[in-house]
Parts: sequence; structure tokens; C-alpha cells
Amino acid sequence: MTTKRKIKLKPEAIKIIKIVGILFLIFIAVFIFYQKNIHDLTRLNYSKDAAKRILFKFKKKNVIQIGRNKTLNEAFESEQYQEKNFTTYSKVKYQNHKNLIENINRLVKIGYTNSEINMILSHGSNQDVKDFIKRKKVKYLEEFYTIDYAKLKNYDRYVAYMDKSREDEETSVLYVNLGLDKEDYKDYTEVSSFSYTMLVNKHYKLNEKFIPEHLKTIDTKYASEKGIRANNTATIYAKKMIKKAKKEGYNLIINSAYRSYKDQEEIVNTYKELYGDSYVEKYVLQAGFSEHQTGLGFDFGSTDTKIFVQSDEYKWMEDNCYKYGFIHRFKSSYEDITGIKQEAWHYRYVGKKVAKYIYENDITLEEYYAKFLD
Repeated sequence: MTTKRKIKLKPEAIKIIKIVGILFLIFIAVFIFYQKNIHDLTRLNYSKDAAKRILFKFKKKNVIQIGRNKTLNEAFESEQYQEKNFTTYSKVKYQNHKNLIENINRLVKIGYTNSEINMILSHGSNQDVKDFIKRKKVKYLEEFYTIDYAKLKNYDRYVAYMDKSREDEETSVLYVNLGLDKEDYKDYTEVSSFSYTMLVNKHYKLNEKFIPEHLKTIDTKYASEKGIRANNTATIYAKKMIKKAKKEGYNLIINSAYRSYKDQEEIVNTYKELYGDSYVEKYVLQAGFSEHQTGLGFDFGSTDTKIFVQSDEYKWMEDNCYKYGFIHRFKSSYEDITGIKQEAWHYRYVGKKVAKYIYENDITLEEYYAKFLD
């Protein structure tokens, strides 16, 4: 029978084991502490990479006090992080810009305040900001960029237009955004997508191939001649409007609607031959710049008189067309913005919601487009 032999460790070995055990416990404690700190930050929506850098830079307490902050998260994830700009990062609203942190650093260096940096970042794309910070600190930042729809890339044009026209800042922003600081029919914006709120005028052009969606021939019960076509939805509401007006004793008729690019060219040439270039420049739009090509522009008339502006039908339209999604497109009070002389007969379908807003606020489609769509 064999006897078990007890292993007796030397004091030196026991000491080593104790030290290893203590180190292991310390490691476990540190690991648990580290994971808890990471968790404290990730539950505030900081990424793990950002949380690690926050801990290593001993900024956890500051970050916890600030709370969830997408710009700070981006800063700690970025190689462009600068400790001296920590407070600025925390006070700048996040923008989905590729070079957000780099741009913030450069704006701070130029001398912009936190509120000014917010204005700059919120009014342009990443590239707009990169281009903007190539210049020295500008003078009229707050004057222009407290206006929601001001564009960072248009700063120089705003200043030039305001200096030349002596208009106020908001008017300058509106007019420049719409291209009204440029010559008519020159350096225009190409329009290719159909929508009920699409903008077509002397600065927004359709190409010759553009055909609007869902064109439909209008029944002669509602139109003055055969073959007049328009967008189907716009036609449906135009017919509803005509029927309602009829019930109330007003006799409306559609005299014109969709015109192709070629149709408009022929109209321009005809009027040139009859009345000359000066007349055409004032009253006839060049091909591609007429919203009749959208299929949403309608010329209405009265079956009781040839002078629509003097008719009861005109007065009825002014008070009721918005209920059917139409706006009076070219009023005399709008000429500075639309660039078109008053046309009592010309109405444009934009949909009920937009038409109601334009009617109640007495603005142009251009103004609505610049403020809410562009």
C-alpha cells in the first residue's frame, strides 16, 4: 500500500502565488471597473471607440455631466480631436458632415464663436463649409444666417446684391436664392423632376424633352376647344372648381393648359413677328421657362366676357381657387419676384395644402419654394 506524499511549497513559491493571485484580482477589478465606465458612456449613445478615448483622456466626468451629444461622440472618434476645443464640440449641434470636427477646429482658429459655428454648419453642406473657411472671418454672418433658408455658399452673392440693391438682408437672401441677382434666362437652374410644387420661371428651366406626368385631354365641357391637355390630378380639381363655380352662378372655362417646349417656341416666334422683340421680352416666356410645360399651369376665362380681369368669375377665383389646390400665379404685386406682368387668367395647381398656405400668407410660389423646398 502506497502512501500519498504531500507537496510542500517553498516559501518563495507561496509568495509568488500570492502575488499572482493579487495581481489577477486587481486585473479583474480593473476590468470590471473599465467595463462599467464604458457601459456608463455607451448607454448615453457614445460608441465604444469614443468611450475608450473619453476614459483615456480622463473626460468621463465632463461627458457624463453633458450627457448624450453626437458632436462630442464624433470628436472622440476623430483623429482631429483637440482638447482645447472640447467645450466647443459640446455646444455645436451635430451635422452629418464628413469633415465635421476638422471644420469646427478651423472655424475656432479663425475666431468664430460657438453660436456662429452653429450658424455656419447648419446652412451648408460639408463642401460648402470647407469652401467657406478658406476666407477670413466675414462681417455679416448673423445678419444673413439667422434666416433659416439662407445658404452658406451664397454669402458673396448676398453681400453683392445687398450693396447694389440696398435691400434688407431677408430680401437679399430670398432674391439671391431664387437667382434674381442674375440676368433672366442666363445661368439658370435645370429642372428635371416633376412635382406639384416644381418651380419654373425665368431662372428655372425645363429641357425640350420634359413631358409632365399623367397628361389627360380635357373634355370640351370644361375647355374652350378640343385637344387641351393637362396633368390628370390638376384637371380633376380644375373640373371640381368649375362645377362648384357653376352652381354658384359663375361660368369658368379653361382656355389653355399644357404646352410642349416646341409649342412655346412657336408662340414666341409668332409674337416676335407680330409685335417685335420688346413685346416678347415683357410678356412671353422663352421655351423651357413657361410653367405651361409642367401641365400644371391653366389659363382660365369666363364664358360671359372676354376681359377676364373685369369678370365676376375672376373675383370668385381670387377667393376660392386655393380650396381646389390652385393659386393665382402672376399678380401685379408679385412682379418683382415672378418677373411676369400681371396675368389675371393664369392659375397654377400646387395642391390644396400648399395653395392654402400661399393664399393665407399672400406670397408667391417662388417664396414658398425658397423657404420650404429648396
